[in-house]
Amino acid sequence: MLKATTGSSILPSATEAGSAAALAVRKDLASINLAFVYSSVQYDTKMLIDAVSNELPGVPLIGNTSFTATITPDGLIASEDGFVGILAISDPDMTVGCAIEEKSGDARDAGRRVAEKALKAAGRTTSDPAPAYIHMVAPPGEEELYLKGITEVIGRVPLFGGSAADNAIAGEWLLYTDSLVTADGVAVAFFYTDQPFKNVFTGAYDETANVGIVTKVRDNRVLVEIDGVPAVKRYAQWTGQDPNALLGANLLVATILAPLGVKDRLGDLVAIRHPMNGNDDYSMNIGANLAEKTAVIQMSSDCDGLIASVPAAIALLDERLGRRPAAYHLVHCGGRLAGIGDRRDELAAAIVKAAGDVPFITEFTFGEYGFEDDGNNTTGGLMLSFSALC
Repeated sequence: MLKATTGSSILPSATEAGSAAALAVRKDLASINLAFVYSSVQYDTKMLIDAVSNELPGVPLIGNTSFTATITPDGLIASEDGFVGILAISDPDMTVGCAIEEKSGDARDAGRRVAEKALKAAGRTTSDPAPAYIHMVAPPGEEELYLKGITEVIGRVPLFGGSAADNAIAGEWLLYTDSLVTADGVAVAFFYTDQPFKNVFTGAYDETANVGIVTKVRDNRVLVEIDGVPAVKRYAQWTGQDPNALLGANLLVATILAPLGVKDRLGDLVAIRHPMNGNDDYSMNIGANLAEKTAVIQMSSDCDGLIASVPAAIALLDERLGRRPAAYHLVHCGGRLAGIGDRRDELAAAIVKAAGDVPFITEFTFGEYGFEDDGNNTTGGLMLSFSALC
């Protein structure tokens, strides 16, 4: 039977914060299979992880830097000096294989290598049954390719996770395990258990009537044209804005409440595509891959909707599971948090209330991973990937 507990700290010293958060989980669990660790870019991350490892010797760690905060049952954990939150899980009948791989060459190759390392860490091979589910961490940019490499080794296995973030989209993000801290690579945890796992992967935006065909894409993530029209200009027509006002980083802010979405082949999932930057040629950089000759939908929400979607997703997770889980792992887009702005304490209160007495941790990411129904694992932006661990 899985048990979980959380620890956190906002002490200004990375070493003291890591020790304090780790001690909080150690006192509640006799043994730990894995600790999820989410922290601030303000800290020296290597010192932080070393401090956590010193208090949790032999415990696999996996995590990444989180956008401005984390949330635990203690509420919003945030400070200008730094923050760290830990969710530790323990189950004598569960095996976890954790591994990290720095990118060297092709991201897909790195995905294959990290999967092979994780199998070895779990004492398994490709001849054994696949993991029940997996967790992945990567930097923003090539998440789909890392996932393809992992899938080549273990097949299609339910996925949850998110991309490392910083506080200002400045490329300061890091991902880590107890053995390595890196800005460019991929980390995974493979879970072997006979207990159920459920995931809710949603943007919880409303579809509008504005739909167009992707007619030109450059380098997977630059949307050049929609319906043969420069993408920024088409988006500006849809939303009644001046396209010149959407250039540069203005586009990122303008699209938090009105992003783009792409439907999967059965319509079970609308994966959100967050426009990140408006370019001088009126193309737009997107936070996930796109394909030509597919449709994009302009989506819509408001701040109230972003907050309300969170307890609703937790309730849906419980409904799918048929009961309360032992723990929640909540991946929440950092862009959504930016859109919520000074109401983030309200968001934290809503999560704490919805979770009740179930231990949880919330990280804020620059890319989210999950799946819906029988669809493929995929990535998105401005999304929620909420998981029930049992």
